[in-house]
Amino acid sequence: MNAAPDAYYQKMPKVPFFAKANAEDNDSKSESTRARILDAAAHVLSIKGFAGTQLTDVADYTQIQLTAIYDHFPSREDLIAAVMYRGISDMRQRLQTTLDALPSDTAAMDRIMAAVEAHLRNELELSDYCTAWIRNSGQLPEWLSKRQKKEETAYGRIWQSLFDDAIASSEINPELDAPLARLLVLGALNWTAEWWDPRRGSIDAIVANAQLIVRNGLTSTTSSSASAASPR
Repeated sequence: MNAAPDAYYQKMPKVPFFAKANAEDNDSKSESTRARILDAAAHVLSIKGFAGTQLTDVADYTQIQLTAIYDHFPSREDLIAAVMYRGISDMRQRLQTTLDALPSDTAAMDRIMAAVEAHLRNELELSDYCTAWIRNSGQLPEWLSKRQKKEETAYGRIWQSLFDDAIASSEINPELDAPLARLLVLGALNWTAEWWDPRRGSIDAIVANAQLIVRNGLTSTTSSSASAASPR
């Protein structure tokens, strides 16, 4: 292992080690070690990316021997695939839990706002797994991402349902191409993980601004005649 860890090792993981082990697994040293390896890989992958993450990084971060990592994951790709699947699976489950907790009479646009907050908090605050998935989902080769693609499709269907409901209740500007608008919203939310820094504002501020932009962007109507009459 390297004598001195890189600067990124000093960053605190969003999810502490052992947090992912189920209660019934806590008695198992093997499962506990596997959970530590996954947590560390999620943290490193969320920072260094697919191309930059090596098993030696994970070994350094956990202080677990490299041979022990191979006991749980046959290759670097197997470990990364497990992290990526966990990331999108967590995103989907947490979003669904958030929506299920809302009152049944919550307006469709307010449900979208809740989804915006859940998405941002998952990627920026709650989970290295979610951050790792968002920052690397487009970098994995196709053969390595087949399992996560099913979860991505399920996650996308939740968002599509939210937009469909907003369209049905006439809460979305009819001039918008709703499928394109949905992709633009998700693209903007995902990109936040690339540029956000606590010095630029708190997560609460990011969420509030994102909700305001998305709500106004989806509901505002434009006057075509006024635009046509305005001089260039």
